[in-house]
Amino acid sequence: MHIFANPARFLSIARPLTPWLGWIGALLTAVGLGAGLFITPPDYLQGESVRILYLHVPTAWLGMAGWSGIAVASLMQLIWRHPLAAVAARAVAVPGALYTAICLATGSIWGRPTWGTWWEWDGRLTSMLILLFLYIAFIAFAAASDEQGKENRAVAIFGVVGSAILPVIHYSVEWWRTLHQGQSISLTKSSIDGSILWPLPFSLLGLTLIFAAVVLMRMRTMLARQKVEARMRRMARA
Repeated sequence: MHIFANPARFLSIARPLTPWLGWIGALLTAVGLGAGLFITPPDYLQGESVRILYLHVPTAWLGMAGWSGIAVASLMQLIWRHPLAAVAARAVAVPGALYTAICLATGSIWGRPTWGTWWEWDGRLTSMLILLFLYIAFIAFAAASDEQGKENRAVAIFGVVGSAILPVIHYSVEWWRTLHQGQSISLTKSSIDGSILWPLPFSLLGLTLIFAAVVLMRMRTMLARQKVEARMRRMARA
């Protein structure tokens, strides 16, 4: 990762990569969601409501993966003082929070016809809600630190400590009696019929690429802002 320690080297890769990730991601997402909405058959139990899984599952995965990215970047900041680590963590936070919010909203919509209620203090739902609050707290904490104009290791520590919620989310359906179904998909098998499942990899990969494109755009914006602010400070001292 130290190859990207130089912001100029990072930007030389991020600039051309961002549009490729964005457009390919948009295409794959359109294929996955389009096929899921109009081609796949309804589920024999859940009917048409099962179609929300093509958005719900990827956003749930990326909400958790986003905080994993924050934790890794925060560790790199604390241990190796990587110059782009804090920027990366802050860049991930907003799209991570957005995907987590979409996950909760789609889960609520899915739960209404399935469970008969918009919300239940279920282990999986509650732990995902806590993750959303952690994202919001991280964004606010990082913004307050940036206003002071200095590196704050406490933000990075918060990013690492907050990752404790991730195993709770993953194992919540096993640790507690829950309305939320258990794991339906693993690396080796799936309880979802293939006629329904096949568009999911398209939307999962597509939304992941869009997530990555947004993170790169935010990192480029933050680095540009830092460059402008540094130039203005030099001009003020002149």
